[in-house]
Amino acid sequence: QVQLVESGGGLVQAGGSLRLSCAASERTFSSYPMGWFRQAPGKEREFVAAITWNGNSVVYKDSVKGRFTISRDNVKKTVYLQMNSLKPEDTAVYYCAAGRTYSTLSNDYTTWGQGTQVTVSS
Repeated sequence: QVQLVESGGGLVQAGGSLRLSCAASERTFSSYPMGWFRQAPGKEREFVAAITWNGNSVVYKDSVKGRFTISRDNVKKTVYLQMNSLKPEDTAVYYCAAGRTYSTLSNDYTTWGQGTQVTVSS
Protein backbone atom coordinates (compact mmCIF):
# COMPACT_ATOMS: atom_id res chain seq x y z
CA GLN A 1 0.00 0.00 0.00
CA VAL A 2 1.31 3.41 -0.92
CA GLN A 3 2.46 5.66 1.92
CA LEU A 4 2.25 9.43 1.68
CA VAL A 5 4.30 12.14 3.39
CA GLU A 6 3.35 15.81 3.12
CA SER A 7 5.71 18.73 3.54
CA GLY A 8 5.87 22.45 2.85
CA GLY A 9 3.39 23.82 5.35
CA GLY A 10 4.13 26.79 7.56
CA LEU A 11 3.17 30.27 8.65
CA VAL A 12 2.63 32.91 5.96
CA GLN A 13 1.04 36.34 5.81
CA ALA A 14 -2.15 36.93 3.88
CA GLY A 15 -1.37 37.33 0.19
CA GLY A 16 1.65 35.07 0.41
CA SER A 17 2.37 31.70 -1.17
CA LEU A 18 3.29 28.19 -0.13
CA ARG A 19 3.91 25.00 -2.09
CA LEU A 20 2.91 21.75 -0.48
CA SER A 21 4.49 18.48 -1.56
CA CYS A 22 3.30 14.94 -1.04
CA ALA A 23 5.83 12.19 -1.62
CA ALA A 24 4.71 8.62 -2.23
CA SER A 25 6.56 5.44 -1.37
CA GLU A 26 5.39 3.17 -4.17
CA ARG A 27 6.19 2.92 -7.86
CA THR A 28 2.46 2.38 -8.41
CA PHE A 29 1.91 6.02 -7.42
CA SER A 30 1.44 6.87 -11.09
CA SER A 31 -1.71 4.75 -11.23
CA TYR A 32 -3.53 6.66 -8.47
CA PRO A 33 -5.72 9.72 -8.76
CA MET A 34 -4.56 12.11 -6.04
CA GLY A 35 -6.35 14.67 -3.94
CA TRP A 36 -5.70 17.42 -1.43
CA PHE A 37 -8.07 17.98 1.47
CA ARG A 38 -7.95 20.30 4.46
CA GLN A 39 -9.38 20.48 7.94
CA ALA A 40 -9.68 23.67 9.94
CA PRO A 41 -10.15 23.64 13.74
CA GLY A 42 -13.69 22.71 14.65
CA LYS A 43 -14.64 21.96 11.05
CA GLU A 44 -15.00 18.84 8.96
CA ARG A 45 -12.39 17.82 6.42
CA GLU A 46 -13.11 19.37 3.05
CA PHE A 47 -12.01 18.79 -0.52
CA VAL A 48 -9.49 21.21 -2.02
CA ALA A 49 -8.21 19.78 -5.32
CA ALA A 50 -7.80 16.53 -7.24
CA ILE A 51 -5.81 15.33 -10.23
CA THR A 52 -6.07 12.27 -12.46
CA TRP A 53 -3.31 9.66 -12.61
CA ASN A 54 -1.80 11.26 -15.72
CA GLY A 55 -2.44 14.88 -14.76
CA ASN A 56 -4.77 15.47 -17.69
CA SER A 57 -7.71 16.56 -15.54
CA VAL A 58 -7.90 18.62 -12.37
CA VAL A 59 -10.76 19.90 -10.24
CA TYR A 60 -10.84 22.50 -7.48
CA LYS A 61 -12.99 23.70 -4.64
CA ASP A 62 -14.65 26.89 -5.84
CA SER A 63 -13.03 29.10 -3.22
CA VAL A 64 -9.49 28.16 -4.30
CA LYS A 65 -9.95 28.34 -8.08
CA GLY A 66 -7.48 30.75 -9.62
CA ARG A 67 -5.30 30.72 -6.48
CA PHE A 68 -4.30 27.07 -6.03
CA THR A 69 -2.75 24.71 -8.57
CA ILE A 70 -2.45 20.95 -8.20
CA SER A 71 0.17 19.11 -10.23
CA ARG A 72 2.11 15.87 -10.14
CA ASP A 73 5.41 14.39 -11.20
CA ASN A 74 5.06 10.64 -11.61
CA VAL A 75 8.80 10.16 -12.03
CA LYS A 76 9.41 11.79 -8.65
CA LYS A 77 6.27 10.14 -7.21
CA THR A 78 5.16 13.48 -5.87
CA VAL A 79 2.01 15.58 -6.02
CA TYR A 80 2.09 19.31 -5.37
CA LEU A 81 -0.29 22.03 -4.29
CA GLN A 82 0.86 25.52 -5.18
CA MET A 83 -1.08 28.01 -3.08
CA ASN A 84 -1.00 31.69 -3.99
CA SER A 85 -2.86 34.73 -2.65
CA LEU A 86 -3.42 32.91 0.61
CA LYS A 87 -6.18 34.08 2.92
CA PRO A 88 -6.67 33.56 6.67
CA GLU A 89 -9.60 31.26 5.86
CA ASP A 90 -7.13 28.91 4.14
CA THR A 91 -5.67 28.11 7.56
CA ALA A 92 -5.98 24.35 8.13
CA VAL A 93 -4.15 21.07 8.25
CA TYR A 94 -3.70 19.95 4.64
CA TYR A 95 -3.76 16.27 3.72
CA CYS A 96 -2.91 14.51 0.50
CA ALA A 97 -4.65 11.28 -0.38
CA ALA A 98 -4.49 8.52 -2.98
CA GLY A 99 -7.81 7.51 -4.44
CA ARG A 100 -9.63 4.61 -6.02
CA THR A 101 -11.15 7.04 -8.45
CA TYR A 102 -10.82 10.67 -9.51
CA SER A 103 -13.23 12.29 -7.09
CA THR A 104 -14.01 15.22 -4.79
CA LEU A 105 -15.34 12.85 -2.10
CA SER A 106 -13.09 11.86 0.79
CA ASN A 107 -14.65 8.38 0.91
CA ASP A 108 -13.14 7.64 -2.51
CA TYR A 109 -9.63 8.08 -1.12
CA THR A 110 -8.04 5.09 0.58
CA THR A 111 -4.63 6.26 1.71
CA TRP A 112 -3.89 9.49 3.58
CA GLY A 113 -0.80 11.35 4.65
CA GLN A 114 -0.25 12.66 8.16
CA GLY A 115 -1.05 16.25 7.24
CA THR A 116 0.87 19.50 7.23
CA GLN A 117 -0.20 22.69 9.00
CA VAL A 118 -0.79 25.85 6.98
CA THR A 119 -1.39 29.04 8.95
CA VAL A 120 -2.20 32.32 7.22
CA SER A 121 -2.00 35.44 9.35
CA SER A 122 -4.01 38.57 8.59
